[in-house]
Order: sequence, then structure tokens, then C-alpha cells
Amino acid sequence: MIAPRLKGRFALVTGASRGIGRAVAQRFAAEGATVAINHYRDESAADAALATLRAASHDAGHGNPPHRIEEADVADGDAVAAMVDRVVAAWGRLDVLVNNAGIQSETPGDSFDGETLERILAVNLFGAARCARAVLRHFGSRAGGGVIINTSSVHEVVPKPGFLAYSISKGGLGNLTRTLALEFAAHGIRVNAVGPGATITDLNRAWTEDAERRAAVERHIPMGRAATPEELAPVFAFLASDEASYITGQTLYACGGITLHAEFAHNWAS
Repeated sequence: MIAPRLKGRFALVTGASRGIGRAVAQRFAAEGATVAINHYRDESAADAALATLRAASHDAGHGNPPHRIEEADVADGDAVAAMVDRVVAAWGRLDVLVNNAGIQSETPGDSFDGETLERILAVNLFGAARCARAVLRHFGSRAGGGVIINTSSVHEVVPKPGFLAYSISKGGLGNLTRTLALEFAAHGIRVNAVGPGATITDLNRAWTEDAERRAAVERHIPMGRAATPEELAPVFAFLASDEASYITGQTLYACGGITLHAEFAHNWAS
């Protein structure tokens, strides 16, 4: 039985039609939250995700909360503001934002396409800042503060050669987390991040569905395997709950030990 740590909370999860975002939304629903699933041009997957939320709430004994779907491109500041306004109008409040929307594509340092670089930063980094701005205005308009959780990556601290834009976006997301946490701590607003490692999602299909490439990825993980989104979701739920009431400005790496520098698993110095 999952503890109802998020009972009575209202959460918006961006990029929640698939992968980590979908698993987080489902976990939040199982823990008692009412959840808005954000997506962009992924309607059928969002509908399927909504069905899993309703089932999770029902199975956990939380009845039929007014979960909802919100389509918006997080790179569009006006669309983000309108989305948050709609959610607050429908529910009367918003307590948790999970900035999970993210994309990646190869951007070699000596030959990247400028449009690709800008789009990745617009979604992964500037989109998170725009969503945070919108909810911070709401959090600041009422008592009780709020919670923002950013989906970062091990690549916040581990460079990813050939994927310059993705690395920049996640490094920036770490600093966004710390800066907002410091700026709004006195207002009862907590801002943290989760840094997943290699995870089995559609975003990583290029290697998850290729046995040889998957083995090459998993050789760099001390625990020897990639994560499932369902393993990561409880970390987000913890940070959203009152159990994390004294934690802010942190990136919690759920990465199977990648940030321990797997190549140094055996002593290499005196």
C-alpha cells in the first residue's frame, strides 16, 4: 500500500504523456494528488496517461479526482502562462510543479545546427524557467508556499560529448534550481531537482532497443543496469511531500551510481 503523502495536493507535470513524466504523474495520483498532464502534440499518449492516473487514484482508494490534460509548448511563454491560469481556475490552487518536459538531439561542438541548439535550450532550460515563473506568481499570491521539482540529469555534472545542447540545458537547470531555491526559500517555496541516469524511455530508444548499444551504456553504470521510470517516480514524490520539508536547492541523483565515476571503481592511485 502506497502512503498518501500527497493527499489534497494539486500538481502540474510537464512532458507527462510518456516516460519519466508519465510515471511521476501516476505515482503522484497513487499518493493522493490531483494531477494535470502537460503534453505537446502527443494527444493519444496523453489520453492513455490520463487513464492510468484515474486507475491509480481508484486503486489507491482516492476516488475520482479531477485529473486533466493540458496541451502547451513549454517553450512558448504565453502558452505556459495560459496553461497555469487554466489549471488554477479549474482547481482553485496549484501546489507542485514538475518541470519534466525535455528533448535531445545530437549537437556536436564543431558542427551543431543552430536551430536545433536553440530548440533544445528553449524546451529543456528556458521552458523550465518560464513554467517556474508562472507558478511562482501563483505561489506568491497565497499562503502556503509551493514546490518545484526539475527533471535534470547526470549530465548536469557529467559532460555528454556530441550532445552539447543537452549538456548545457541540464547544467543550466542545476543552476536554475539552486538560484530559485535561494531566491524563494523565505517564502516557503522549495525548489529541487532529480538527476536520472540512463533510463528506459522513448527518448532513449536509440540504445534501449539495440542490445549492443544498451550493453555499452550499462557498462558505465555501477549498478549494471538502466533504470525504469517507475523506479524514479518515488524520488519525485518524496521531494514533493512534507517528508522533504527541509530540503531545497538540491539535485538528488537517481542514477545507479553513474555520478560516482564508474571507471574509477577500482583503486587507481596510491
